Amino acid sequence: MEGNEPGPDGCSRRRFLAGAGAVGAAALAGCSRNPNLEDDETASLSGTIDIAGSSTVFPLATAFSEMFGRENGGVNFNLQSTGSGGGFANHFCPGSTDFNNASRPIREAEQAQCASNDVEPVELTVATDALTVIVNQNADWIEKITVEELATIWSEEEQPETWAAVNDDWPDEPVELYGPSDASGTYDYFIEAILHGDDRELSHRRDYSGTEQDRTILQGVEGSEFAMGYLGFAYYSTNQDTVRGLPIDNGDGPVEPSLENARSGEYEPLTRPLFTYPKLSALAEDHVAEFARFWMENTTNEGVIADEVGYVPLDEETKQAQMDTLEQAITEARE
Repeated sequence: MEGNEPGPDGCSRRRFLAGAGAVGAAALAGCSRNPNLEDDETASLSGTIDIAGSSTVFPLATAFSEMFGRENGGVNFNLQSTGSGGGFANHFCPGSTDFNNASRPIREAEQAQCASNDVEPVELTVATDALTVIVNQNADWIEKITVEELATIWSEEEQPETWAAVNDDWPDEPVELYGPSDASGTYDYFIEAILHGDDRELSHRRDYSGTEQDRTILQGVEGSEFAMGYLGFAYYSTNQDTVRGLPIDNGDGPVEPSLENARSGEYEPLTRPLFTYPKLSALAEDHVAEFARFWMENTTNEGVIADEVGYVPLDEETKQAQMDTLEQAITEARE
């Protein structure tokens, strides 16, 4: 689906992502209610759910909170896009949020911080992303890129100043880079997938424009023929008229960034799982538990996850495993 085409609910992914968290339920008209709840139970749910973390997972959290809120008017949501690490360190592990979204698994240090505050995270997989390297639409000097070239471009150790220093066929123009800040799970994943591995142990270069606002990355690349950036597929897929996603060559030829290639496993090494982490103790509250159930039940929702947001939904087997994990956690929280 092109970024401006209507999805199954009649609204475009571009409009959804641009207004995520602001336009409210109208952006997701036609979405279904929570099948777990009877009418009287729906009416009785009330409370506030605080969610922080990954900017990559933010559109998913926004979509499902809007859907849930339409049918559960007594439940309010506070959503923040803080980056995976920023969410863990500053909000979730200190105990001030009910969920932390993440585009990489929680780290041992974060688990220790959570434990010191009696916060127990429950790991739930919610979708698959195809992390995308983007360039300007007019950058006809580059058609594809290898993992090795990416490692050279983004490494602190190599830190090439011009594109020609990476590849003789590229122009002798200054390298201009945009990407997520070091509080981002996308930043962490890029290091693991590109800068580490195959006997590489490189550091991420610091002389780039780092931000937690994916829109800023898009605008930076859109504004310069010699710019490059990387971000989650959902943000690229709704802006294909302004930036271009580069095929990645991991040794077997270039593979386009797409949901189909992420689903098949061909788009390597930049296919990655996305997570949300509810706080175990928060699941003792009905409105939090029911929202978590609602989200997990919709992890196979092609219309929202793929068509509206731009990620790969879970398969039924993986969804059931996540549901089982959640139900065990809810039972434990209420004991």
